[in-house]
Amino acid sequence: MLKTILKRILQSIPTLLIVITITFVLTRMIPGNPARTILGPQASAQDIAEMEIKLGLNKSKLEQYADYMIGILHGDFGTSYVYNRPVTSLIAERIPNTLVITLTSLVIAIFIGVGIGVLSAIKQYSILDYIFMILALVGVSMPIFWLGLMLVNLFSVQLGWLPALGMGSMSKGIGDVISHMVLPCFCLATIPTATFARITRSSMLEVIHSDSIKALRARGIKESSIIWKHALKNALPPIVTVLGLQLASAFTGAILTESIFSWPGMGTMIVSAIDNRDYMLIQGTVLFIAVVFVVVNLLVDVVYMIINPRVSYDSKGGN
Repeated sequence: MLKTILKRILQSIPTLLIVITITFVLTRMIPGNPARTILGPQASAQDIAEMEIKLGLNKSKLEQYADYMIGILHGDFGTSYVYNRPVTSLIAERIPNTLVITLTSLVIAIFIGVGIGVLSAIKQYSILDYIFMILALVGVSMPIFWLGLMLVNLFSVQLGWLPALGMGSMSKGIGDVISHMVLPCFCLATIPTATFARITRSSMLEVIHSDSIKALRARGIKESSIIWKHALKNALPPIVTVLGLQLASAFTGAILTESIFSWPGMGTMIVSAIDNRDYMLIQGTVLFIAVVFVVVNLLVDVVYMIINPRVSYDSKGGN
């Protein structure tokens, strides 16, 4: 297993290099001058030129790329143009807020999605099964930004039940924080819930029709015990794989969700960095998200090998 982990880490290095390069090129293609954005429209040409020298933008693109790569090798993601703070400290400050809604939405998605998937498999071809799968299809197809706006309009504007913007404050009590989390977490959990439901149903149907489950029924074991203790356990490998992918997807999906609900996390910071032409902050956050994807995929491979030892990852046979 250690050999496999080391191999995957080495394979991820070219991926991260490609991400760094593409992000660097795309940031330089954003219209506008960071120096002019920082100083404002009234700044003189001399002030702009001095700010470009201060930010290192007077150098050629190749020199800027080389400086950035050297900084990354030394663990330095650069300094934000707007905040005048290290990018790593800004990410460390915002990442807990993003993890709060990301992990909460995944927990909601797992409980609801897996439960729906198991019930659909048990009641295959029933009206309940058709209803659940139609809802899952709608959930997978629904754009997050549209759903978020509809939720704000219904529960905040029309009904006035829940706050639409911000994160809330612990000084006002835990209830204030939870009320601010409901809409963004529900919005972010929609696609993972639908995905878990569909994958769980498919995996459970394969397992409950297997000979091992038929043998358990022949021994007179309670049906509920067969379903929840034996069948679900054997159906876990595909669900675990999807869990890892959904964790990474939810993390990136939080960018849209945070922007809609003004949640002070990574998403709003990235949008603000793009608006302000903050090259270093854009590059640092995108690289951080890419690292999250790599780490999550690696953890999924490890967990998959633990729960399903028959699977081997080698250079000859693949997976």
